Parts: sequence; C-alpha cells; structure tokens
Amino acid sequence: MSSPAALPEPAPTSPGAATPGGWWAVCLCAAWCGTCGIYRPLFDELARAHPDVRFEWVDIEDESDLVGDLDVETFPTLLIADGERALFLGPLLPQAPVLTRLLTSLQAAAPGSAGAGGEAQSVFERVRAARRA
Repeated sequence: MSSPAALPEPAPTSPGAATPGGWWAVCLCAAWCGTCGIYRPLFDELARAHPDVRFEWVDIEDESDLVGDLDVETFPTLLIADGERALFLGPLLPQAPVLTRLLTSLQAAAPGSAGAGGEAQSVFERVRAARRA
C-alpha cells in the first residue's frame, strides 16, 4: 500500500480532456482545518505533477462568495470540472493517489458523463470567473 504522501506517476493526458489546462481540481477547505493544512502541500505537489489540470485552493470562509450557499460539512471537499461542467463534488480522502485516480477516471469518462448538479456547477462557475479575472 502506498503512503498518503506518495505521488503516483502523472497520468498521460486523456483523449477525453476538453483542452490542455481545461480540467480543474478545486479544493474547498478552511484555514482552521488541521486535515486541510496537512493536505495543502500534497495538493500543491499534485498541481506540479499534473500540469494539464488547474488546481485551485478555496478557503470557504475567506472566499465565501465563491462557495455561495453550498454547505461544506467534510474537509477536504473537492470539485472536479472538465473546464465547462462540474463532474464531481464531494469529500475526498486527503491522499494524493485518491485524487489522481478520481481525475483519471473522470477524464476517461468525460464525454458522456453526467454533471455533478446545479449547485456544483454554480460553485465552479464562480470559481472559474474569479480565478480567470
């Protein structure tokens, strides 16, 4: 079994990827959360290992306007989008291999995947607009 800090090899860019850099991984966390503090360096390392994915860290209290009415109960909560559609929103084990597997599976299934729902889409659109500005 691999260590939570062990990073798997980056997956090759999937043919399902909308465009290079089109994928987003948004971590919804809070500064007071100890688990988030431990996860942050792994998340940043994953960003370096996956240059085809845009990684964003959103503190739900400091940037509450981006989160809106979304009730984040478990940290870390990840939002994954293909650049246009939010495909996943939910808590995720704070381990690099878990996020890598999720990204790989979503990228492989992206063309026919159902979205994650209206609330997830709204959060993604606000984050995307704020980070591209």
